[in-house]
This record gives sequence, structure tokens and C-alpha cells, in this order.
Amino acid sequence: MGIIEAVGMGAMFYGATLARYVLFAGVPYWICWVWKKRQFQPRRIQGRTPDPVRLRGEIRYSLSTGLIIAITVLSVYYATQKGWTRIYFDISDYGASYFGFSVVLMLVLHDTYFYWTHRLLHRKGIFKYIHKTHHLSTDPSPWAAYAFHPVEAAIQVAILPIIAFTIPAHPAAIFIFITYNLGNNVLGHLGYELFPKSFIDHPVFKWHTTSTHHNMHHEKFNCNYSLYFRWWDLLTNTTHPDYAKRFREITNKQLVE
Repeated sequence: MGIIEAVGMGAMFYGATLARYVLFAGVPYWICWVWKKRQFQPRRIQGRTPDPVRLRGEIRYSLSTGLIIAITVLSVYYATQKGWTRIYFDISDYGASYFGFSVVLMLVLHDTYFYWTHRLLHRKGIFKYIHKTHHLSTDPSPWAAYAFHPVEAAIQVAILPIIAFTIPAHPAAIFIFITYNLGNNVLGHLGYELFPKSFIDHPVFKWHTTSTHHNMHHEKFNCNYSLYFRWWDLLTNTTHPDYAKRFREITNKQLVE
């Protein structure tokens, strides 16, 4: 791959990353924070007045994160072209069952990776230099989904090459994984709880995080570190003791007609 081709591919990946970010963050923001704000207000988790300066900061940092994502994707693409990764292109090589399993495996691996790197970033001496950037949003909006310090952005996007070099993964499975990741990330920073009140008591769904779960992390800082699933928080006793109560209080409120 020549320099001109690399720059072109990098620009394409960056454009695609920003387009996905604007779509996934912009649409929920417009619906909940602007267009249907009055109707969704009862489900507002913290209810603070949005800070325009903070919103611009979230978008600014997300733009730099998008660049780091694009560079990482370009690097994985190059490594795959050279045959260095375990990415494969024919689903029949491993079968449809493995294809579905690989998506679940990516989520579980990422969930574990995120939890422990997240805990590390909260350690004294590291937090104020790196992770504090993300926590400037104590009541985040969907635009905070990618609002990371460049070092944290590099740490978090590193899950992509980790997956590419360690497990057989089809590009479509990776696409499903990263799409789920972005959707869940936006939901965690939405600022509104959209799940029904029965969600937290469901035998399966109760293990998944919610908007309230991650919003409380931004509000309290020292709890609810999980990304997709609540397992690690429960195993390490880092779930906020009032999480279930807070979720029920919010979801007991009805949306305004």
C-alpha cells in the first residue's frame, strides 16, 4: 500500500466513522433532547440543564477519537492484506454457527477488556491525566459516546486489533460487533432511560447495562464500570447500591403524551 492509497483509505475510514457517529449520536440527541424533549422529560436521569460548552467539548473530543479509530482500522486493514491477522472472508470456512458465536465472543472479550482498563483509568495518578476528559460530562449527552482523551481512545480502540490477531473473525461479524458497541455506547450516554421498568427484573435482560447504569457512573465516578453486561460489577462489588432503586424510580414515570 502506497502513501497516497493509505491516505485515501484513511480518509475514507475517518469519513465513515464520523458518519456513523453523527447518525448514532445525532438522531437520539435530536429526538430526546430537542424534538420530543417535553415528552421524554419524565425519563431524564439527572435532569440538569444541558451545557452548550460541554456539548461542544464532547463533539470536539469525539472528532479526535474518530481519527484514532480510522488509523487503527487502516492498520488492521493493512495487516489483513498482508495475511497477518485471523480475519477470514468466506463464512463457510468456519460455518454460520461460528459466525454467530464469534459476535458473542467479541462482546464478552470486549466487556472484560473494557471493565479492567476502565478500572485502571480510574486509579489515582492516571485518572486526572487521561480519563478525566471523559468525566467532564457529569451528565452526558449522546455526543459523549466518543469523547475520550487521545490516550484513552487508543486504549479502547485497541480491542479491534486484539480481536483481529487472536480469533477468527469475519468482517461482517466485526461490523455487527462495532455497531452494537456504538449503539450501546450512545445509549449509555443518552441521559434518558428508555428501557421498560420490567427490564431490570427479567431473567436475561437484567444482566445487561442500562442508560441509568452508566449515567450513575458519570454522576458518582466510583461505581458501575461495566460496558455491556453487569457481571464484572457484580463479581467485584462495584455496582452502586442504589442502582436498582434509581432505575425503578425513573422507569415508573410515564412518558408525556
